[in-house]
Amino acid sequence: MNRLTIIGNVVKNPELRTTTEGTSVCGFTVAVNRRFHRDGEPEADFFNVSAWREKGENCAKYLQKGSKVCVIGAVSVRTYTGNDGTVRAVMEIKSADEVEFISRPQTSEQPQEQPNVDEKSGFEVIEPQDDLPF
Repeated sequence: MNRLTIIGNVVKNPELRTTTEGTSVCGFTVAVNRRFHRDGEPEADFFNVSAWREKGENCAKYLQKGSKVCVIGAVSVRTYTGNDGTVRAVMEIKSADEVEFISRPQTSEQPQEQPNVDEKSGFEVIEPQDDLPF
């Protein structure tokens, strides 16, 4: 079974195209950070993703550079020779089965409210509410 799940950040704004038959396809690249770093430097793997039809239209509409996204689909690897003569490999999800929008990138127009976190436990403090049914 060839099924890959990746969670990462969109590298640049997605591009929506239409095939000659009129089918929408959205292409974007996801950077996935590695857990372990070489020589203290963070490393990432990059996956090209294609999402088709309505899924692709939604990706083009709601994703942007910096968005955190989860993508599930079959992975394929292709190689090509670069302009400098080196052989390079590209990992692709040619048809995303599932795309989940996890977050949008922070912008200066969208300040995020910081939760009230208890310093000792690290959990968010929830104020009691009188209208709870229990």
